[in-house]
Amino acid sequence: MDKQMDPRVLRTRKLIMDALIELSMKKEFKDITIKDITTAATVNRATFYYHFMDKYDLVEKVLSESIMREVLQEVSTHEVINEETIEAIFLSIIKFQTSLSNQCQRSYEAFKPKIEMIFKKELQVFFSEWGQKQWANPNKMEVEAGAVMLSWALYGAAVYWMQNQTTQPEDYLKQLMPFIKNWNEHGE
Repeated sequence: MDKQMDPRVLRTRKLIMDALIELSMKKEFKDITIKDITTAATVNRATFYYHFMDKYDLVEKVLSESIMREVLQEVSTHEVINEETIEAIFLSIIKFQTSLSNQCQRSYEAFKPKIEMIFKKELQVFFSEWGQKQWANPNKMEVEAGAVMLSWALYGAAVYWMQNQTTQPEDYLKQLMPFIKNWNEHGE
């Protein structure tokens, strides 16, 4: 049986991931040990290392899966990249960041660089896949360049909005839409 499909393996993996989330609400990430994680997850050290290389691998998997689950939930009903898709992604970035920040500010600060890297990477893959499907006769280099630009721009705009919050997020995004439309129309 494939290790990824075995329900016991998935359940154990989730226990470990949930343990890290729970611990990060109580302690700073740098102070969380493998022993803390295994004790909270009720698994042994060998089991932890069967699933993850170290606590940094664990946090990357937790963030990556959480981020994409949130974002994909927001855009799962969309069939093309359009203004509504962009707005849903933008708002989901803000919602995810705010939720994480509210759970534990210290851990959030520690995870910020990793969160940024994961968001950009996962959004780039997402936009690249959609661009390949959505554009007629897509040029792979142009789609990749557009995916990078759009993912970095959306993430950066969301972070900028969170730091300044001078308008509603929807109003701020309306100001950005002409720039985003340019990329989208290029491929059509």
